[in-house]
Amino acid sequence: MSNIQIPVSVLNLAPIREGQGAKEAIDAMVDLAQATEKMGYVRYWIAEHHNTPTLVSSATPILIKHTLEHTEHIRVGAGGIMLPNHSPLVVAEQFGTMATIYPNRLDLGLGRAPGTDMKTASALRRSQNDSVYTFPDDVNALLTYFGPEELQGYTKAYPGVGTNIPIYILGSSTDSAVLAAKLGLPYVFASHFAPRYMEEAMTIYRSKFQPSEYLDAPFMTVCLNVIAAESDEEAKFESTTMQQFFLNVVRNSRTPLRPPVENMDLIWSQHEKEIATSMSSVTLLGGKDSIREQLTRFQENYNVDEIMAVSYIYDPDKQKRSYELLKEIVDGK
Repeated sequence: MSNIQIPVSVLNLAPIREGQGAKEAIDAMVDLAQATEKMGYVRYWIAEHHNTPTLVSSATPILIKHTLEHTEHIRVGAGGIMLPNHSPLVVAEQFGTMATIYPNRLDLGLGRAPGTDMKTASALRRSQNDSVYTFPDDVNALLTYFGPEELQGYTKAYPGVGTNIPIYILGSSTDSAVLAAKLGLPYVFASHFAPRYMEEAMTIYRSKFQPSEYLDAPFMTVCLNVIAAESDEEAKFESTTMQQFFLNVVRNSRTPLRPPVENMDLIWSQHEKEIATSMSSVTLLGGKDSIREQLTRFQENYNVDEIMAVSYIYDPDKQKRSYELLKEIVDGK
């Protein structure tokens, strides 16, 4: 079996589990960060979603600060900050402040989607113009705010100047790949829910990449789902929590993260199954041997620089075990 040593990281949407509330979800987020830090994960990113009662990841910078406070060395970041919702100056001030308190531990992933429905997006927006189109300018503004003072204009982020917080471009389409390549920034693709353009986006990013002061060569991270367990059968059973999560998205229903079930076909229609399955098609699933084989095949095909894992598992201990198994696999254990 070929060597698949690769840095691994964590993405957390901070879901609320059935029978729990927002406080328990935030506590579970911190608990998982502490556990994956001990396992040797590189970074722990928290998403941004709004008007979603089953996720607590709306005030992402506050959750990042809370996680930094309760961990020691793991890098913590935004996966991501959805820039259409925010003024770049405010983002620079918030992250600059955190970088001052917790130096060399912060990452900033930037997305161009609003992370919510259009009605909520307009309630969040800083302007009624379509700020999705100003995304490249907003990214450049942030790069400037975090850079040296002498290259900045009149308005600066204090603290923020000279913090050089690493910026990552997040994407689920080819547009983001073009931008990441043009700016010479690392690129993170959202294969965990939107795998359709993954291969095309990777090819564009790598072929169009322009070296920059931030990066000499392309750095490609893929975010994917991982459900690892002691056996293939157990992993398949546990994966029904993830399947219910994606069914939630398909139905636009608002149910918390649910325990696994014996038979998903009693819950979803064939059509719902097809959509949910296509959204979650980039998933490593099974016992240790199966995951190792799937990851080896994935790397033979795509040779990415980092894997960012999302694990929708209801039982927190089994979720931690899934991350532990993945880490053992990439460490060659």
